[in-house]
Amino acid sequence: MASAYGGNYTQNPWKKCLLCETIFKSPNEFQRHLRDFHCSKEGGSYVCRYGANNICPSLPLEGVSDMDYENHIARDHVNLARKFSDTRKPSVEKSLTPTSSVPSVVQDQHKWTVYDAKVNLPAALNDPLRRYRKYVRYTQKIEQESPGGETFLQQLEKNRAELQQLPKLFMLPNFDLENTDTFNAVFPWSQVEDSKKKSDQPSSPKSSKLLQEKLSHYLDIVEVHIAKQISTKSDAFFQAVSSHDVLQEQMLKTCQAIKQLRDKVHAIDEQMTQGSLKILKLSQTRANYVSLHNKLKMMATVHQTQPTIQLLLSTNEFVGALDLISTTQEVLSQELAAFIALGIISLFRHLGSQLAELEKLIDTMLQDDFVKCISTDLNRPITDVEPIAEEEKMVSLVFGMIRKNRFNFVDVYREEAFTAIRATVKQTVVEAVSEAETLDSEENVASLGDQMRLLNYNQWMDLLVKIFSNLLVQLNRVKTFHGVISDVIGIAAGKTQVPSPLPSPTHSDKPILEEASHLHVSVSEDAADMMISEADFVGVQGSLNEMMCAACDHAHDRCVKVIVARSKDGFLERLSSSEFVSLSREVENFVNDCESLCGRRSTSLRCSLQSQATKFVSRFHDERRTKLSLILDNERWKQADVPTEFQDLVDHVSKTDRKPGDTIKVDKENFAVVGTVLMLLKMMVEYCQCVDDIPSAAPDLLTRLVDLLKIFNSRTCQLVLGAGALQLVGLKTISTRNLALASRCLQLVVHYMPKVRTHFEDRLIAKNKTMLKHFDQVQKDYSDHINEISNKLVTVMEGVVSSQLVKWEVKAPMPSACFRAICKQLAKMHEALVDILPLDQVKDIFSRINQSFKVFIREQCIKLDVSRNGGPQHGLVMSDLAFYSGTFKTLRGLENLSCDMKEIFDGS
Repeated sequence: MASAYGGNYTQNPWKKCLLCETIFKSPNEFQRHLRDFHCSKEGGSYVCRYGANNICPSLPLEGVSDMDYENHIARDHVNLARKFSDTRKPSVEKSLTPTSSVPSVVQDQHKWTVYDAKVNLPAALNDPLRRYRKYVRYTQKIEQESPGGETFLQQLEKNRAELQQLPKLFMLPNFDLENTDTFNAVFPWSQVEDSKKKSDQPSSPKSSKLLQEKLSHYLDIVEVHIAKQISTKSDAFFQAVSSHDVLQEQMLKTCQAIKQLRDKVHAIDEQMTQGSLKILKLSQTRANYVSLHNKLKMMATVHQTQPTIQLLLSTNEFVGALDLISTTQEVLSQELAAFIALGIISLFRHLGSQLAELEKLIDTMLQDDFVKCISTDLNRPITDVEPIAEEEKMVSLVFGMIRKNRFNFVDVYREEAFTAIRATVKQTVVEAVSEAETLDSEENVASLGDQMRLLNYNQWMDLLVKIFSNLLVQLNRVKTFHGVISDVIGIAAGKTQVPSPLPSPTHSDKPILEEASHLHVSVSEDAADMMISEADFVGVQGSLNEMMCAACDHAHDRCVKVIVARSKDGFLERLSSSEFVSLSREVENFVNDCESLCGRRSTSLRCSLQSQATKFVSRFHDERRTKLSLILDNERWKQADVPTEFQDLVDHVSKTDRKPGDTIKVDKENFAVVGTVLMLLKMMVEYCQCVDDIPSAAPDLLTRLVDLLKIFNSRTCQLVLGAGALQLVGLKTISTRNLALASRCLQLVVHYMPKVRTHFEDRLIAKNKTMLKHFDQVQKDYSDHINEISNKLVTVMEGVVSSQLVKWEVKAPMPSACFRAICKQLAKMHEALVDILPLDQVKDIFSRINQSFKVFIREQCIKLDVSRNGGPQHGLVMSDLAFYSGTFKTLRGLENLSCDMKEIFDGS
C-alpha cells in the first residue's frame, strides 16, 4: 500500500489522517481536511483539534490567526503526523483504502475548489471528469521537489517568508498612489528632505538611496515570485498566447456583425418607427387642439349661463335652469377652477356665488308659484269642468321641486285642498240659506249654523245633496292632481313613459338647450332616472295616496259638521223611518263615490250617521225605559202580562199563531219576562228591517246591534247581579225572583240571536262576514251571564243553609227550628222560580243546592261529634234529614230529586 502512493505514511505523513483514517493524494488535500474537520473557529481565532482527545499539543488553546494556523499545519502536522499514531488501532489502519483520484462534483462539492485543479480552466470547464496525464505528472513533480533539492512545502514556507517582507500597504485592495496619504506612506519625502538638510553632516544617512534600494528590493521579490508562478503555469500561459490570434479574429467578426446589426436597427428606426411616432405626436397635438377648442366653447357657453337661465325661467323650464346651474357650478369647480385660480379668466371669479344665489331664488320661486297655481286650480268655480288649470306650469313646478329634493309639495297641496273643501261647503250653505224662501229675514240669527237649522227637512236634504255634489267636484280635482303627479314622479324615477300632454323635463326643443349641450345640460332619455331614487319614489307615492285619502276624510268631516249642526235641536231624532232611510242612502252614495276615488272607505260620515241612528233608537229606548222605570217603581214584582202587540211581533218572527197571555210563547216554550226585554226584541226587529232598507249599512248596523246587545247584557248585570236596581228603582233587595226574571230575559234574547245572525249574514259581503265573530262573542257573554245568575241563586241558598246550620243543635223537639227555616226558604225559592224558569233549570239549581247542603251537614255533624252509631243524637239527626227530604216531595218538579242522606255518615 505504501508503494502505491509513492512512499509509506512515515515518509509522507499527509497521506493519511490518523484520526479519521482517510487517505489523501496531496498535502493540500490533507491541509484542507484538517481545516474542515479538525479545526474550530472561536471568534476570529482558529483552534487546532488534530490530536488525542481533539487537542493539539503544539498550538495554544486560545487559538491563532488564519495565517499562523496555516503555518502550524505545514510545520507541525504535515511532516509530524505520526507523532501520536500509536493511539490508533492497527486493525482500523489496515482497513483503509485509497479514495478515487477522480473528484466527484456531488460528494466533493464542499471540499474541491478551483485551487485543486491540475489543468487549465478552459479544459476543466469543457470536460471536468477527463484526466490530463501531463499536468498530473507535472503537478506531482512540483509537489515532491523544487529547485535546489527543496521540497514543495519547504519552498512554500520560504516563499511565504519572503513575501512577508513586503509591507501590507501594497497588498490592500484600495491601494492607489493618487491618494496623498498612500503616496506619503510609500515615499516619505519629508524624511528625504530632512536628510538633504542634514547631508552636510558626516553622520547623516543617505535616506533617499536607502528608500530606492528598499523599493527595488520589494520589486525584485515580486518579480521573482511572478517568474516562478509563470514558470509553473507556462503551459497555460503559452496556450493563452496561442489562442490570442484566434480570439482577435473572432472579435473582428463579432464587431462586423454588431455593425451590420446596428445598421439594420437604424434602418428600421427610420423606416418604421419614426413615422409612427410622428403620427402619434400629431394625433396628440390634434387632441390638444380639440380640447382647447372645447374649453373655449365651454367658456363661451358659461359666459351665456345667466341669460340662458333667465330665458328658461320665463318659459317655466325650471328643471333645465336648475340643471344648467348645477352643471355650470360643476364646470367652474372642476374644468375651469385652475384657470380661475391663476387669474386667466377672471370674468368667472364671482359667477359661482351668483349662481348659488340664483338657485336660492329659484327655490323660493318654485314654492310661491306652486301655491298660487294649486290655489287657482282648486278655487275655480264649480261649474268649470276643466280637469286641471295650468297643467303644464304645474308639472314644470313639480319637476323643479323634485329636482331640488323638495318633496313637501304634497303637504302644501293637502293644506290647500283642505282650505278649498271648507270654502266649498261654506259657500254651498250660504247659497242655500240665501235662496230659502221660508226663512224669516227679520229673525235675529247669530251664525250660519243657526240659519241652516231653520231649514225644513226637504230644504236641508237638498242642501246636503248639493254639498255632496260640490265636494265630489273638488275631490275629482284632487284626484286629477294625484294622477298627474303620480305620472310626474314615475317619469322622474324612470318607471313611466312620458304621457301626452305632460311635458318632459328631460327633453326640450328650445335652441338654448342645444347651446348648453356643451355643459351636458341636455339630458338623455335615461337621465330622469337620476332625478329621484327608488326610496323617494315610494315615499312620495305613499304621500300622494295618503293625501287623497286625507282629502276625502276631510270632506267627510265637513259633512259631519253640517249634520251635527243640524241635529243640535233633535232634528234628526224626530225624522221618520222613510226620511232617515233617504238620508242614509244619500250618505251611502257619497261615501261610495269617495271610496272609488281614494280606494279607502272613510268612516267619519257613516259613523256620524250611525251615531244619529243610535240617538234615534236611544231616544225611543229611553222613552220606554223611562216608562218601565215608572212601572217598576210601583211594581210588586209579580209576573207581567205580555201585550198582544209583542206576541204578534214574536209570531211574525216565528211564523206561528199565538194568543196573548201572561207569558210570551216562543216555539212552544213560555218565557216570563220583564218589559225591557220586549223593547229590546222590538229594537232587534227594527235593526233587521233597517238592514233590509239599507243593505250597504249592514256592517255598521251589525256593529250597533252588537253594541246594543252588550249594553243590555252589561246593564242587566249591573242592575241585578250588581244590585244597581236598589238605588235606581228603590228596591229593598234583589230577590231570587228578580234573578230568575233576568235570567229568563237573557235566555229569550239568546233564543233569537241565531235568527238575527242569519239575517245579517245573508246581507253582509264576503270581506265583512268576519264581523259575525263579534255576534258570536256576545252570545257567549249572554250564556256566561245566565250561568252567573244560576250560580248566584245557588250561592244565595247556600248562604241561608250555612247560616242556619251554624245555629243547629241536635236536641228535641224534632224537626229542629233550623231545619224548619231551611225548608221554608227552599219552598219560598221554589215558589219564586217554578213559574219563571223551566222545570229542568229549577231541578238543576236545587240539585246543586242539595249537594252543597250535604257538604254543610256533614261538616256540622263532624263538628258536633255525631256519627252513625245508632245513638240518640244519630236518631235526632236522621229525623231532621227525613223532614228535609220530605220537603222536596211537596215541591213541583222536584219529586224525583235524589235526597239520599247515607253518604253524610260515610266513613264515620
